[in-house]
Amino acid sequence: MTPDLMDEGARRAGAHRQAQSRAAGQTASGGRDAGFSRLHTPGEVDVTHGRILYLEGVNVSFDGFKAINNLSLDIAPGELRCIIGPNGAGKTTLMDIITGKTRPDSGTVFFGSTIDLLRYREADIARMGIGRKFQKPTVFERLSVFENLELALKAHKGVAASLRFRLDSAQRDRLAEVLQTIHLGAELRRPAGTLSHGQKQWLEIGMLLVQEPRLLLLDEPVAGMTDRETERTAELFLALKGRHSLMVVEHDMGFVQAIADIVTVLCDGSVLAQGTLPQVQADERVIEVYLGR
Repeated sequence: MTPDLMDEGARRAGAHRQAQSRAAGQTASGGRDAGFSRLHTPGEVDVTHGRILYLEGVNVSFDGFKAINNLSLDIAPGELRCIIGPNGAGKTTLMDIITGKTRPDSGTVFFGSTIDLLRYREADIARMGIGRKFQKPTVFERLSVFENLELALKAHKGVAASLRFRLDSAQRDRLAEVLQTIHLGAELRRPAGTLSHGQKQWLEIGMLLVQEPRLLLLDEPVAGMTDRETERTAELFLALKGRHSLMVVEHDMGFVQAIADIVTVLCDGSVLAQGTLPQVQADERVIEVYLGR
């Protein structure tokens, strides 16, 4: 190929990318499609267009029951989004879809602009940087707090690699940082089974953090906590905001008020309302189906 032809090809490719970028910037996705016009590293989370998570027109049915109904939702990098709604609204199914546990019947689910989550399995999605915490804490109760975090480190997990594994200085520094973040710096040698309920929740969040997730999905994280533990969990989430994107499903309106930037209300598998907490609390539809008077 001659240099003239190469130059002409480059000009055409550049013009094509610019046209795609302009078109994508006009979509409700915040420009998700523009990611397809860019060269990218496989598995890299591309957030140049302002969205780390994007769902559009998602539908899921179970034995004729429509659990998710034409749901569209997007979250910005570093955002702390709260998801509220009545039981059966589709909150858990939403998280199942994002993490690959449930496959939708139709719709689009993207992590950043380029990663189509519907093409990957649960384990692959977790490795890409989406961490999920269920309502009930799951920790290794006979191991110490430090050992739980050490096991959760993002590292090769093969048998041979595990036998040879030794913490390096950077990993020790990272564990120390996480211990302070989750308020368990003084408990590192304590068996996890002896921790309070709230402390176990923090430990499990720490086990996610050492895996360096970009997006954290947290299901009713303060259920069963004392008032003081709830306050400290709010402090923890606010400290994580900006460094991580968080999607928090919660029923405790006091906790939501303490942490939320934007609140999304789900009902019957779709978005009923969205905005600040005062805005959704004043919405007559939300009052009728969820908050009451």
